[in-house]
Amino acid sequence: MRNTVEKRREKLINKLFVLNVFKIEGKQLYELPLSILEREYRKYQAQYHPHGEFSSIRWT
Repeated sequence: MRNTVEKRREKLINKLFVLNVFKIEGKQLYELPLSILEREYRKYQAQYHPHGEFSSIRWT
């Protein structure tokens, strides 16, 4: 079980790195629990939806 949580944390940290997020609330990502990493990733995911910036889907 612990290994699964650590793998999930690693994946989220890598995804946040891609979004240029290196610290949250003044702490390094590796210092944060999984729940905070998941919350922050969902926040960025909602903010930077893949179709939002690139005009791939637009209603006129």
